[in-house]
Amino acid sequence: MSAFTVPAYGKRSLADVLPAVGRALGVPLQAAATDLELPEADSYVVFLVDGMGSELLKRHGHAAPYLSALMEGSAAGTAGVPSTTATSLTSLGTGLPPGGHGLVGYTARIPGTDRLLNHLQWDKQVDPLEWQPNPTVFARLAAAGVDVTSVNKRDFHGTGLTLASQRGAVYVGADRVGERIAGVVKAAATSPSLTYVYDSDLDWTGHKFGVASTQWLQQLAMVDAQAEHLRESLPDSTRLVVVADHGMIDSPDHERIDVDERLELRDGVALLGGEARFRHLYCSAGAVDDVVATWRSVLGERADVLTREEVVARGWLGDVSPGVGPRLGDVMVACRGETAIFSSADFPYERTLVGLHGSLTPAEMLIPILVG
Repeated sequence: MSAFTVPAYGKRSLADVLPAVGRALGVPLQAAATDLELPEADSYVVFLVDGMGSELLKRHGHAAPYLSALMEGSAAGTAGVPSTTATSLTSLGTGLPPGGHGLVGYTARIPGTDRLLNHLQWDKQVDPLEWQPNPTVFARLAAAGVDVTSVNKRDFHGTGLTLASQRGAVYVGADRVGERIAGVVKAAATSPSLTYVYDSDLDWTGHKFGVASTQWLQQLAMVDAQAEHLRESLPDSTRLVVVADHGMIDSPDHERIDVDERLELRDGVALLGGEARFRHLYCSAGAVDDVVATWRSVLGERADVLTREEVVARGWLGDVSPGVGPRLGDVMVACRGETAIFSSADFPYERTLVGLHGSLTPAEMLIPILVG
């Protein structure tokens, strides 16, 4: 199986994009060196396409001629770990790795409880400003005099994830492509400015039909046309950056393991979190060693089964803040190949998904960082 891709924090990761935009606008937010340099401009638009991994874009370049042309001579960047939307959007928005901002997966345990926080759906009992207390790059740029706008679906306005990852930006609700482009063009007309715009349709299509499907290929073509039209609608003084939050793989039935069918995988596990490609296992007292041994025995080379301490030592999450550590699984399982770990009892909806992401394979981790 192919080697894992290690996140390039501080060099060319998703967390480095907005600080690089700040420098390009003449508003440096940090002195730390990074490999990501962007051209100076009066205004920037950052267009994030959910699920458009660099490997997928290379493979299907014929369906995305505009974005493929931008890829020529452009090195890929990386998502953080796990390679999943809530984690990645918050790394983009805060400029921090997951260990710093604390949204460490699709679901993670609320410390001191037996409950999981779903970072996409959130929980009214959890204050997003306490869960993610770090100032966002949006807010820091706004405080420095940059006009900062987020153009996104109306349903996302004021959600826990939006407050955790994008607070500080003026929010413009826009549900359709034409409406989004109009909102971006208006916001980008000021200087200096940063406008963020998000599209989730490609990710939804991949989850529903798989990245090998005709539906996904057609949606990629629509994203390409949207990006090109957006570029054509903006003035030359505005630069467009197209990025993704992660890639995706299809997991066939024979590569799927259900912990409710392999009941030995339930032994010692008090709470199952994360997602199918990157599981957090919250263990009963004293059960960590036995859980590691059982999961390694069952999965073999199909996954890396590591203790929390081993994951932190590998640097997959970047520096881990003290308050974030208890949200991490006592054991974490990063799938290789096309393997995925499900629970038909706890997460029945996941079983319906074709395309998945979350682990450290190149198909999931490598993302485009394209400048137009």
